[in-house]
Amino acid sequence: MADEQHIVLHLDAHTVSLNVPREQEPFFRRAAKMLNDNYNYYRRLRPKASVEQLWMFVALRMAVNLQSDARQKNLQPIDDQIKKLNDLITQETDKDNQQ
Repeated sequence: MADEQHIVLHLDAHTVSLNVPREQEPFFRRAAKMLNDNYNYYRRLRPKASVEQLWMFVALRMAVNLQSDARQKNLQPIDDQIKKLNDLITQETDKDNQQ
C-alpha cells in the first residue's frame, strides 16, 4: 500500500478531509485551488446563482477542460507525424531547388 498523507482541503465553505498517496498530495492541493478559482469566477459572474448552480458550472467547465486535454493528447501523435512529413517534403523541395 502506498504511503499516505492526511490532508484537509477547503472548497468554498466546505472542508474535505481525506487520506491521499503522499506523492499525489500536491495534485490534490492544486485541484482544490483550481476548483475554488473557478467557483469564485462563476460567483462573480452570476451573483444570484445558488451554490448548487455554481458547483454545476464548475463541474461542467472541468469536464470540458478534461475532454479538450484528452483530445489534444490523442492528436499529438498525428501532429508529430505531420511535422515529420512536412520536414521531408521541405528537404526534397530544397534539393530540387538546388539542382
